[in-house]
Amino acid sequence: MSTVEVQEIAPFLTVENLVVEYPSKKFRAKPFRALTDINISIGQGETLGLVGESGSGKTTLGRAVLGLAPVAAGRITFEGRDISHATRKQRRSLSRDLQVVFQDPYTSLNPALEIGAILAEPLGVQGLEQTAARKRVKELLDQVGLPSDAIHRLPREFSGGQRQRVAIARALALSPKLIVCDEPVSALDLSTQARVLDLFLQIQKDTGVSYLFVSHDLDVVRHISHRVAVMYHGEIVEEGPADVVTLDPEHPYTQRLLLASPVPDPDRQEQRRADRHRLLDIQRHQNEQAGVSA
Repeated sequence: MSTVEVQEIAPFLTVENLVVEYPSKKFRAKPFRALTDINISIGQGETLGLVGESGSGKTTLGRAVLGLAPVAAGRITFEGRDISHATRKQRRSLSRDLQVVFQDPYTSLNPALEIGAILAEPLGVQGLEQTAARKRVKELLDQVGLPSDAIHRLPREFSGGQRQRVAIARALALSPKLIVCDEPVSALDLSTQARVLDLFLQIQKDTGVSYLFVSHDLDVVRHISHRVAVMYHGEIVEEGPADVVTLDPEHPYTQRLLLASPVPDPDRQEQRRADRHRLLDIQRHQNEQAGVSA
């Protein structure tokens, strides 16, 4: 069962009829369409889980919200402001409220900087004076469960889970309202994943921050999300409450994702594998008829 309670929340991030296209590298070729007619919303203190296999477009949607993917059509609105084509100056201002946690804790932190300097960097950019910044860094370390002496240590001195806690602390530095989490636990082992997910939940409870949580794992998004949207070939094919979408999905693609999750019982696992192959054959036949590759 999902560990978060679903409730009606007024959205403060909305994505309407979003289309993302990348120019083709071939002469006079049509641009590559990564996202087609995407519509989502996220309310304050809410988590929308965005799930799909590699290449489904889920990371592209997160990048579009962050201003890192080219918006060809549609609109992204944050707190009533259209940020679809925000300038660099406007994005700098938005960084107070809109942050990101990347997938790989091993490459998302500058290996040459001490943890204190990494966490103080966004504070300095926003003009916080040194004494106040040092106090805020100590608060952040405490918030993510790291010792105070971490300030003077380098990223290589920490485990993967601890590095991801540093990355989360950096995202929290400016007290944002929304964090885009791009596969933030996929590089971690299962026990560390559980601890980091619980940390995300506790931070949300304490601060009211919202998450757009990108993952390929239905079990992960079930644990942390209020609602889940499923992406396939750049389109959202299913959306609804986390328990409904991740435990009793309607769309064949979501059913395949569910059946791909391992279970400890060998007989059940064998049956799930057979059911998944059956659904894959059905989807492949439908795609061939429609002229789309599975």
